[in-house]
Amino acid sequence: MLERFRDFIQNKRLFDPAHKILLAVSGGIDSMVMLHLFERSEFNYGVVHCNFQLRGADSDGDELFVEEQVLNHGVPFFSTRFDTLEYACINGISIEMAARELRYRYFEEVRSEHNFEYIATAHHKDDLLETFFLNLSRKTGIRGLTGIKEQTGRIIRPMLFAGRNEIEDFARANFIEKREDVTNSEVVYQRNFIRHRVLPVLSDLNPAFKNNLYDTIGNLREAEEVYSWFIDAEKKKVVSIRESDPVIDVELLLKSPFPKVLLFEILSEYNFNPKVAEQVFTGLNNESGRTFYSKSHRIVKDRSQLFITLLSGQEERIYYIEEGDMELFTPFDLTVQQINAENFMLDKSPLVACIDSDKVEFPLLIRKWQQGDYFQPLGMSGFKKLSDFLIDQKVPLHRKENTWLLCSGQKIVWVMGHRIDNRFKVTAETMQVLKIEMLRS
Repeated sequence: MLERFRDFIQNKRLFDPAHKILLAVSGGIDSMVMLHLFERSEFNYGVVHCNFQLRGADSDGDELFVEEQVLNHGVPFFSTRFDTLEYACINGISIEMAARELRYRYFEEVRSEHNFEYIATAHHKDDLLETFFLNLSRKTGIRGLTGIKEQTGRIIRPMLFAGRNEIEDFARANFIEKREDVTNSEVVYQRNFIRHRVLPVLSDLNPAFKNNLYDTIGNLREAEEVYSWFIDAEKKKVVSIRESDPVIDVELLLKSPFPKVLLFEILSEYNFNPKVAEQVFTGLNNESGRTFYSKSHRIVKDRSQLFITLLSGQEERIYYIEEGDMELFTPFDLTVQQINAENFMLDKSPLVACIDSDKVEFPLLIRKWQQGDYFQPLGMSGFKKLSDFLIDQKVPLHRKENTWLLCSGQKIVWVMGHRIDNRFKVTAETMQVLKIEMLRS
């Protein structure tokens, strides 16, 4: 494995032997084997470790273990601790995404401050295959099917030449110490389900399955190069920059051989997910004024143009509830339940929205209210400006500024903490009730 490791680095031109490389080491078998290979190869390296404080004493034990191992090698060691749960709640993201953002931000800080050339992670062949299936289940484009790259900017992945079984065999043969993360065997996590349930079944059907899929991903990467060349050429035809903001010409877009795919690729650069991109495409021929949001940008349709602008201030915080989400960590801590109408008891608390599930479209969007918003308050036949509603409810200024809306497309479903929209109420014809509860305001 040592020679294959060195050959992979050389053939992929990942780094020069004189470069300083920062190794991300968790203490698990993959990163400990990578550490061993770097030491045996006499490369110039240091080690960085993150304690996400998610597994109590086990997390602290990982940190101590890695530090002791690194001291034996006599190389620079950097570590930090994160309150990952708090970060996830504040930013309205999953624990997995929070940990990813925190660790890569810290890696880059250490790399830059201490003059390392690259950051090496221990992703291997099986990680690549698992990522392929994860992205396949999430309705990805061709880029998502090409898996993990050997290099992305300053991130390099020198273990992608080896599979999990090879790494485990090498660790046993060389008596490499490691830490076990018990959550790796819990199939409730999507990646672990693919690892322990999906891949073994496919390998039983065809022992060559993993190698064949790995080769297929290589073919897809070549296809992606052709695809990207075409998309880049088409983008130049339909996207212009006006006062530093991108503008999409709808008429030129629709003349493209593949307008839907082109729009998806353009909008993905601005963090619009596939479902929102689909809504934008279906609304291209609708009236002006329609607005769509990603976590970082907003699209406003004006006649035959789509204006994309960067969100700022309070507008930045946009959240989505995907179909099937049962818990959403936002500033409110929301729980989401699908309930059969026959077993449903209406909850009249202002912190609970009980709505007809068939009347909404996913993903639901949560955003701050804006001037010009209007809705049909529960019990009313007409529409009312939201600003007037808040005045009538005698909502104090500080609470008014912090009022959030749950929306389905362009329609307000719930003025959160106040009242739902009459159009989405539960009726005698309702089959399924969507119950959304704010656990804290």
